[in-house]
Amino acid sequence: MKLVYAVALIAAYALPVFADDLLRTPVPDARPVMLAALQASGGQAHGVLTGEMADAITRRFGATSPIFIDVTTEKRYAQPGCSRLKVTFWQDGVLLPGATTPRRQTMDFGINYCLDGRPPQSLK
Repeated sequence: MKLVYAVALIAAYALPVFADDLLRTPVPDARPVMLAALQASGGQAHGVLTGEMADAITRRFGATSPIFIDVTTEKRYAQPGCSRLKVTFWQDGVLLPGATTPRRQTMDFGINYCLDGRPPQSLK
């Protein structure tokens, strides 16, 4: 019985999440979403951060949503499997220290990234 329960629990956590009409894959960090965007014909991928760190951040700020990840391709380089990516983490209902009302908190960064996890050899 324990094995059946464990398999059901794993399957439940592996199910994609729908948020803001986008299918989002649960991920422990941004890397799988970045790799998916590199491989996507449209250059985009979407995820939802899971795990202890995501839970701790959500609790700390009393947020009303999970932490979402959006990755878009800004530029594809000549080196196959390499692009300039824009990575956005966002969460609704975040109450920052000193703030009086919760709001959406967003963090963006850009990264030159390849399917092998390294930066491209050239930015051309």
